[in-house]
Amino acid sequence: MALKSSLEVFEKSKEIIPGGVNSPVRAYRSVGLNPPYIKKAKGSKIFDIDGNTYIDYVGSWGPMILGHAFPEVIEAIKEAAECGTSFGAPTEKEFELADILCHAVPSVEMVRMVSSGTEAVMSAIRLARGYTRRDRILKFEGCYHGHSDGLLVKAGSGALTTGVPDSAGVPYDYAKNTLTASYNNIEELIHIFSEVGNELAAVILEPVAGNMGVVLPELEFLKILREKTEEYGVLLILDEVITGFRVAFGGAQSYYGILPDITVFGKIIGGGMPVGAYGGRREIMEMISPVGPVYQAGTLSGNPVAMAAGIKTLQILRDNPDIYNALDKKGARLEKAFIEAGDRYGVPASVNRVGSMLSAFFTGDKVRDFKTATGSDTHMFKKYFAGMLEEGIYIAPSQFEAMFLSAAHDDKDTEKTIESIDKVFSQLKK
Repeated sequence: MALKSSLEVFEKSKEIIPGGVNSPVRAYRSVGLNPPYIKKAKGSKIFDIDGNTYIDYVGSWGPMILGHAFPEVIEAIKEAAECGTSFGAPTEKEFELADILCHAVPSVEMVRMVSSGTEAVMSAIRLARGYTRRDRILKFEGCYHGHSDGLLVKAGSGALTTGVPDSAGVPYDYAKNTLTASYNNIEELIHIFSEVGNELAAVILEPVAGNMGVVLPELEFLKILREKTEEYGVLLILDEVITGFRVAFGGAQSYYGILPDITVFGKIIGGGMPVGAYGGRREIMEMISPVGPVYQAGTLSGNPVAMAAGIKTLQILRDNPDIYNALDKKGARLEKAFIEAGDRYGVPASVNRVGSMLSAFFTGDKVRDFKTATGSDTHMFKKYFAGMLEEGIYIAPSQFEAMFLSAAHDDKDTEKTIESIDKVFSQLKK
């Protein structure tokens, strides 16, 4: 069956795949469009089956920091695959990638490989509960930590109200041990610890939120969070699935100077292949089977092809630290372009950025938490998204996601993007 267009494939896919996609945001429902189906990618560009070329700022949702099909990474993948794609047995590559992680991230003394960010978070939570012998955890509104049952939870009517499931199929008994607080709200944080600090096994946080759009942490918030977790014997888990090796080589924790007890990794450490990992202090990690009583296993954990891609990607980033400076400068140019276009055309716009990840919100308010993020004008975003796609600029089809730059984006890409921002903003109020 030869299908000729993205629309044809999408309609056929909906007959045998729920919603036609294998991850919900790809369905483009929030922007009222049909998704382009991607055929290939190279460098800063992606190409759909309809013959369109786009400058890509999704980057597979973050991992393609070197750009698509980076030659050295592709060669590492080929070499690994030629030796076999999976063994379900130990390989030297698992050690090599773990060694890079432990040397790069000061808080990580031992690390366990898994196959996805969701799996890594789920395992880190179980580890924290096993180590502390407590059940309750605290997460923050607007932070996404994968789709495991205990984390698909929203707050009740108050910060200390028992969590309620945010998805059908999640039992109440899973949700009841998850509390939700407001990101960057120090007063609420202190109150929660005063009430239930001794019951908490862990607090889990995206150090830079990437799933309500990019929302930056306030330094005092991070400081108080670390102090309170230490005071009450609560493990601090930083979910660096997005920020790890994206914000800085040592992750957001090195950028902001905060040392967690457990760190969760994904995205970039797989070099574009499916992978996840969690790591932390030796005494905590030695609670994991087969050394300790906390069970976790996975047939494809430490997959040799994924390990090879991750090793090569991290080696390149480690050996070329100027990549981060260059990415920051590119990000600053786009941030400036958004702000200037908003001022020029009277479009309320607020931009949050750290290094090579950024979000433009259509609001005149500073976006610092879930409430201010969701207060932005999503109707305006739909128009903006459609305009940018028409201009050949591929961004995430949701107000509440990040733009990611790569080392492959060159000055020509940046200039084209800035021109497109100006053109689209000029039409937003029409």
